[in-house]
Amino acid sequence: MNGHKIYVTRRIPDQGLDLLRTVADVEVNPDDAPLDRATLLAKAAECDGVLGLLTDRIDAEFFDAAPRLKGYANYAVGFDNIDVAEATRRKVPVSNTPGVLTHATAECAWALLFAVARRVAETDRVMRSGAWTGWGPLQFLGSGVTGKTLGIVGAGRIGTAFALMSRGFGMKVLYTSSSNRRNAVLDKELGAELVPFETMLERADYVSIHTPLTPQTRHLFDAAAFARMKSTAYLVNTARGPVIKEDDLVQALQSGEIAGAGLDVYENEPAMAPGLAERDNAVILPHVGSATTATREDMSTLAARNLMAMLDGRRPETCLNPELFDSRA
Repeated sequence: MNGHKIYVTRRIPDQGLDLLRTVADVEVNPDDAPLDRATLLAKAAECDGVLGLLTDRIDAEFFDAAPRLKGYANYAVGFDNIDVAEATRRKVPVSNTPGVLTHATAECAWALLFAVARRVAETDRVMRSGAWTGWGPLQFLGSGVTGKTLGIVGAGRIGTAFALMSRGFGMKVLYTSSSNRRNAVLDKELGAELVPFETMLERADYVSIHTPLTPQTRHLFDAAAFARMKSTAYLVNTARGPVIKEDDLVQALQSGEIAGAGLDVYENEPAMAPGLAERDNAVILPHVGSATTATREDMSTLAARNLMAMLDGRRPETCLNPELFDSRA
């Protein structure tokens, strides 16, 4: 123990906490709920390191309150909650947890795709209610997957893993790229096609979102996008909620402009847009994309290792502002 103090803004798996306790005095938010802003700032003022979640806004106000801070580790692959430019200006390293949750999140996207296409949640509710009266040839007709066209928005780690999982279904894979850069893995393994966003919307039977949230992707899916999609198409989102303009999605689901949606993330979490919960053609999960035991443990240990490195003045494994360390060379 070298006198470092760490605050963890919400309880994470013990594997990460145990690692942190080998190098610092660790305090953990005792409540299983997002930390309020005043407490976050007060705790940051006392600490050398903070390990936090997407619900924690890490901005100039946060850094002002934390003069001792040697690093901030995000327990998530996404980092739109962090003002990375401001952290860099303050010479505070920050990190995230990419890689370790790739397959769990891709698998969750497939679970949503199948659930909405085959009306799993809707029919489960019917069975539980006791309302089912027996088999009928026109009951609960859904959509198949084999041989259909799959559109990937954001062909990074998770989007690539998700697309590769389609191999057993003989799907045609389309993907978009904001940089117009080809994905060599998808091209080689699937014969995938790089297409403009609008083209993908018009051709895909299933569209899965895997893009980060940026100013360019916020509300990427709005009324105009839904109008381009097939009326038989389904949308899946395990990325970031605000990529979809949720009120427009509800309208598209209500009107039949698209066939259905499977969602794990929401524009204003934990709230949903009015009307979404009532839609039988929406499958809605509570942000569980990475929620396997092994994945959450791996996230906790990666975040802990990152923070330990920062406390020691070393570059963390998954640093978001590595130039801070490059300049020290």
